[in-house]
Amino acid sequence: MKVLSVNIAQPKSVDYTTQAQGLTGIDKRPVEGPVRVSAPGPMGSAGSGLAGDAVCERRFHGGHDQAVYAYAREDLDAWEQLLGRPLTHGSFGENLTTLGLDPTATLIGERWRVGGQVLLEASASRIPCRTFAGWLGERGWMKTFTARAVPGAYFRVIEPGEIRPGDAVEVVHRPAHTVTVGLEFRALTTERALLPRLLAAEEVLHPKAREAARKYVAGQGSSRAE
Repeated sequence: MKVLSVNIAQPKSVDYTTQAQGLTGIDKRPVEGPVRVSAPGPMGSAGSGLAGDAVCERRFHGGHDQAVYAYAREDLDAWEQLLGRPLTHGSFGENLTTLGLDPTATLIGERWRVGGQVLLEASASRIPCRTFAGWLGERGWMKTFTARAVPGAYFRVIEPGEIRPGDAVEVVHRPAHTVTVGLEFRALTTERALLPRLLAAEEVLHPKAREAARKYVAGQGSSRAE
């Protein structure tokens, strides 16, 4: 289990983004490293957890709960077969392209030790957006990505340090609950009835997922009362 590639981006101007300045940081490119990884700060005011990596739309990306995005090389390979085109490391805008790991099957709150230094905690799934769809250039991409339900995982930075390609990854903590990143993704997108199950991981959920689950449960209670 290892980091196959560490990927960062410089701001890039594109015509498919909804951002006023027309900039995106989705064009991640592999770097040799080492790259400093640290907790970036609250969403809205801070960007990526990787030094030198651009996050342009900070209302929806970056911040403590989305500091590092990981996607499996094995899943990129499966997408290559489906789409009939090559996908380089970083093609999905991921910071870490992993090998021998399944970010989507990671438990919310699971912790990874990377390279003996950095400690990451799984926090959320990646929800597709128009920028992602425009970047891939695949018709109906948001629907296709959502239906396949292999979103990869966002991580918080618990302990900072440096990472580089080839770093070993060790799973050092697995919570007692069964809420995976993939389950969270399905609950937030196509299977809303799963939302109450997310509260088993309430303390470590992304704040937006926690809010969605609580609202759903509250709504069910109101309906029963009526």
